[in-house]
Amino acid sequence: MTDALIKAWEEVVRPFFLRPKRVQVAALCTRDGAAGKEVLLITSRGTGRWIVPKGWPIDGLNGPETALQEAWEEAGVQGTQTHKDPVGRYSYDKIKGNGLAVPVETEVYRIEVSKLADDYPEVGQRERRWVPPKEAAKLVREPQLQAILLDL
Repeated sequence: MTDALIKAWEEVVRPFFLRPKRVQVAALCTRDGAAGKEVLLITSRGTGRWIVPKGWPIDGLNGPETALQEAWEEAGVQGTQTHKDPVGRYSYDKIKGNGLAVPVETEVYRIEVSKLADDYPEVGQRERRWVPPKEAAKLVREPQLQAILLDL
C-alpha cells in the first residue's frame, strides 16, 4: 500500500501542484475621459464578471499584437496605440469546463484607445464599460490586476 501511495504522489499529485503556469496576454485599454483616465472593462462569457480583454498567445504575433487582437475580438477596440512593454503581470486560476483549475500568468499591455467599433466578433457575448481606474480595481477580482489598475 505504501508503494502505491508513493507512486501516486510522485506520478500524479506532486506533478499536478508543480506544473508550470500557462501564459496569457491581456489588454489594459485606456482613454482620456471627461473626468480623467478611464479603463475599458468587459464581462467574461462564462461568469459575467468584470475583466480586461485577454487570451492565449497567437502564433505569429508578439505580446502587444496579441493584446490588440484580443481587444478587437472581445471589445471592438480600434484606432489605437499599443505600448511595447507590459505594464505588469497578474496570476489567476482559470477554471476549465471540467472544473480543473489551471494556473495562468497574464502579461498586461496598455493600449490607448481612440475608437470602439459597434460591430466586432464577440459583440453579443459580452458587455463593455468605461470606468475610472479606481472603480475598475474594485470591479475585478484579481489582486495583482487591481494593483496595476490603481497604479494608473
